[in-house]
Amino acid sequence: MLVLAALGYLAFTKEVPFRSHYEVKAAFQSANNLRTGSPVRIAGVEVGKVTGVERGGEGAIVTMRIAGEGRPVHADATAKIRPRIFLEGNFFVDLTAGSPSAPELGDGETIPVQQTATPVQLDEVLTALQSDTREDLRTLLDEYGRGLGGARGFNRSIRYWEPAYRDTAIVSQAMLGETGRDLSGFVEHAGATAEALGRNREALRSLVTDFHTTAAAFAREDGDLRAALDELPRTLRAAQPALGELNEAFPPLRALAAELRPGVRSSSPALDAAIPFVRELRGLVSQAELRGLSADLRPTVPALAALVERSMPLHREVRRAASCQNRVILPWLGDTVPDEHFPAEGKVFEELPKPLPGLAGESRSGDANGQWFRVLAAGGKNLVTPAPGTFATTPEPLLGANPPKPKARPPLNAAAPCEDQEPPDLRTKAAPPPEQRTVDTGTDAFRRRYEGARGDAVRWLGKQLRLEDLDERLKVGTEDATRELIDRIAKAGG
Repeated sequence: MLVLAALGYLAFTKEVPFRSHYEVKAAFQSANNLRTGSPVRIAGVEVGKVTGVERGGEGAIVTMRIAGEGRPVHADATAKIRPRIFLEGNFFVDLTAGSPSAPELGDGETIPVQQTATPVQLDEVLTALQSDTREDLRTLLDEYGRGLGGARGFNRSIRYWEPAYRDTAIVSQAMLGETGRDLSGFVEHAGATAEALGRNREALRSLVTDFHTTAAAFAREDGDLRAALDELPRTLRAAQPALGELNEAFPPLRALAAELRPGVRSSSPALDAAIPFVRELRGLVSQAELRGLSADLRPTVPALAALVERSMPLHREVRRAASCQNRVILPWLGDTVPDEHFPAEGKVFEELPKPLPGLAGESRSGDANGQWFRVLAAGGKNLVTPAPGTFATTPEPLLGANPPKPKARPPLNAAAPCEDQEPPDLRTKAAPPPEQRTVDTGTDAFRRRYEGARGDAVRWLGKQLRLEDLDERLKVGTEDATRELIDRIAKAGG
């Protein structure tokens, strides 16, 4: 008897007991006489059946048991109740599996009412024109007749038919699109848009209510609306040239969009690479970093502003000094002194430091033992008189004087800035030599005068040694300095 009971259960229920089943629910506005056991189909293939129909909110909740060949059912799946015969009856659920990118519905989850649909029945078509709808239709036809103004107004409107039909044909041809699937794609995307609107019933209800409010406002201002319609032809005549120019601008705009497309594609990797940098910058300007430093430095900003304002005169003078150095002094230091008799070996900045080592050597001769300087006196037989009352001797006669003595000092214009002055011109023309003559050193007068001068120098030097208490260590000799005398002194000092 147990075996017969099990076989009877399997024959009537066609289900294996104690086995888990995958079930999903769908919310419909109306069950449309859908019954338990009604088939569930995907793409015309039966993949399950209805296991329950119950009331839920303002509609019905239908529970469907899906077999393994009907899975997976994704979260964006849609469900429609369709009749199995032409004149209604024997309804079934037409289910779509949804897109693969959407997650799968879990066991017992519900497809929302925005993703379901019910068939339009014959009684709904017959009851579409209710009394208020028929009254609105009658008002529409009455107002349309008044707008035409009778047969005479209808006749006056015939002249506008040709441009209206022409423009309508242009719009219809444009709606065909550039490829064979433009219109079908538009319809498909329009369906997706309508489906998205259906998912948010509150927003759709608000849209209809606001549209009703807008239409009522237009109805209250019918006089102003009529005046606006009278101005519409002139507006269209003014707008047609602008629309033509806009239409001509579309091809270059389309080409620009095509050129920008690669850059837009590459912007995503650039943004991905920039996001870590932006994140670090955000941390840098946080309160613990730059923002806190700015708050600490804020009291010093007025003092810094005052310092900058007071420093402007100094900066102007520094700028003038720097400009003078760049435009006048540095070009002059880079020049070379032109002299055909004694050519310069380097530029001015290389020749200027050459006397400094000699001066440094002489300065080191002054120490705690006294201020002694080594002086090398050179003479010759050529007596030169550079100025009246002065004379000098040279080994050889002078060929000329370079640079020549200027006749007058160049005028100094203190009002002209240094940066606008010309660099010094080092080119000179040698002047004739001063008055000079050869001295005869073989006369008795010259020898007497030389001996007297040498004796005065020896006595003065001996006196200085006694004043410095060096007369026991140093001696003053009267012999002429010869090579043999210098070698003997060197050996004695070593």
